[in-house]
This record gives sequence, C-alpha cells and structure tokens, in this order.
Amino acid sequence: MAQQKLFLLPGDGIGTEIMAEVEKLIAHLNASGQSNFTTDTGLVGGSAYDAHGVAISEEDMQKALDADAVIFGAVGGPKWDDVPYEVRPEAGLLRLRKDLGLFANLRPAICYPALADGSSLKREIVEGLDILIVRELTGGVYFGEPKEIHDLGDGQKRAIDTQVYETYEIERIARVAFDLAKTRDNRVHSSEKRNVMKSGVLWHEVVSAIHQNEHSDVQLDHILADNCAMQLVRNPKQFDVIVTDNLFGDILSDAAAMLTGSLGMLPSASLGAPDAETGKRKALYEPVHGSAPDIAGQGMANPIAMIASFAMALRYSFEMIELADKVEGAIADVLYEGLRTGDIMQDGCKKVTTAEMGDAIIAKL
Repeated sequence: MAQQKLFLLPGDGIGTEIMAEVEKLIAHLNASGQSNFTTDTGLVGGSAYDAHGVAISEEDMQKALDADAVIFGAVGGPKWDDVPYEVRPEAGLLRLRKDLGLFANLRPAICYPALADGSSLKREIVEGLDILIVRELTGGVYFGEPKEIHDLGDGQKRAIDTQVYETYEIERIARVAFDLAKTRDNRVHSSEKRNVMKSGVLWHEVVSAIHQNEHSDVQLDHILADNCAMQLVRNPKQFDVIVTDNLFGDILSDAAAMLTGSLGMLPSASLGAPDAETGKRKALYEPVHGSAPDIAGQGMANPIAMIASFAMALRYSFEMIELADKVEGAIADVLYEGLRTGDIMQDGCKKVTTAEMGDAIIAKL
C-alpha cells in the first residue's frame, strides 16, 4: 500500500482534543493494515502566534504544501482578540486556503435519523436531509482589494470591502458543483444576488454558460441568496447541491448546518485544482465548528465532525471510498445506539466524553 502523508494542524481550543481522536483513528487504520499514513503536526492560529508571532510559520506552511492532505482543527479564542489584524488566528486558515489554492469548499449538511429530534425544526422537515453546499473559497469579498478603513476626520470613518469575481473563478467552482451533483441526485441550485450586485449578474451568466455547454444533463435552478436562506428553513430537502460565492456560502452553510441539530456534527473539505501531471488536488479537511474555548480542556467536545472530516479526506484525497463509508457508518451506528456528547444530548441517551466517543467509533470499525 502506498504511503500517504498527512499534516495535522490541531489549532486552538478544542482543536487539540478532537484531533487526538483522529490520531487514534489513524493509528487504528494503520495497525489493522487498512491504511499507510504518516503524520506530522504543526501549529496554526493562536498557538502559532504564541510560538512564532504569526498565524502560521513559513516552515509549517511548507509542510502543508508538501502533504497529501491537511487535517485542520479550529483556531481562535478571546486570548487573541487584541493581536494585530494581519496575524489574528483566522489569518492562518486564510493563508492556507490561498497558498494551497483551495477554491472549492464542500460542506455537507446531513441529518442522521438518530438526531432528527435534536434539530430546531420538526422531524419531518429534516429527517433524511442530505445537502451539499459548494462554496467558492478564494475569491469574493473576503479577498477583494481594496480592503481598508479610512479616517475621514470629525470622528467619521469609511470601511471598504471589495467583492470581485472573474470568469475563471466562477467556471471552476461551477464545474465542481455539476460534477458532484452527478454522483448524487443530479440537481444544482446556483445562489447569488444578481438583482442588486454586478458580481451576481456575472455569476448567473457564467454558471448558465457552463451548464449549457458542459453539463446540460444536470438540472440547474437559479435562486437569490436571501430566498435560498429562507427556503433552507422552510423546505431544506428541496436542495441537493447548492453552489454559491464566498460570502453567501459562509452564511448559507452555517444555516444549513444548524438544521442538523449541532455544528459539532458537520465536516468540510476544501479542494484545489487537479495537478496537471498527477491529477491530485491540494486539500484541507476541517470541522465547521469553532474552537469553543469555553469548553476546551474539559473532555466535552464532540469529535464527530473532526472524524467525519477525516472520512472526507479518505474519500476525496485518497479514493478510499469503502473505508470512508465504514467510518461514516460507524458514526451512524454509535449515534443509533444512543451515545451522545453534551451538545447533542437527548433524553434516554448516554452522555460520553470526547475520548469515549472516539473510542466507540473505533470500536465499531
């Protein structure tokens, strides 16, 4: 079996605790002959700032570039609220996304049947929910220039953020969405605000052209982003794949995540373009929740999103589809048997620690 190189970046807060459960899983898979992973661990976010004065060091950035996949925990916390903006913990993640060219963010929103009653919506609205949001990750208002604040005098300031998209950026994210839809229910909703934003007009035009010229066998619907947010709450199962820009993707994917009952349950993958020679993509996998500093170090964190993110790495970076299915199946089995961390606790279930949840999933494997 070929050796695969993983670079682990636990980060801050609960990131170190949930990453420990992935490390146990990797050790189990290696020991049982199901994988041949080597791992290295670095610093990112607040921990990197404390050690190096930056959100990620040049050495660790190079390790990320050299790895077959990066597994990322979470960054940030009130400890670093007052550090300079350019070295804030989140800057480490933004640099990883930019330097690795991770333009496609995949965020599934899956409601496990055992957790349907944990959603804020009625069971019949969310049970069986399986949505994939494909978010453009390296363009748009988060990266557009100019991005600045001007002092106008007399106590007044002007803040500027620039929403910028070019044709190629929209084309490549649309292709990812259409390709993924063909492995699912063959439906794509493209979400933007073409009624008030010129970038939305271009987005609509380019996605339509890619659909007509390359993927006309996929059903395509266009939906305004505010309506998409409303429909996610009203009738989320009407969606299969949603493709959208950086800003709206950030908002819509968090809304979709909460339909499932807990942010602690949901993974994500960020992918780059295929290498011209090998066809492999740079990739980073991370849970969608934050660093939760209020519960860090207490064994309360839910490791499922972190473990499910590793399962996405098995699927998308290493084409270990059967093994990914087994990991995801083990998660479902443990939930069905009533094991719960505090964030998803329900009447009649057994509350477990972070480590106990990780151990139970490995035991199912």
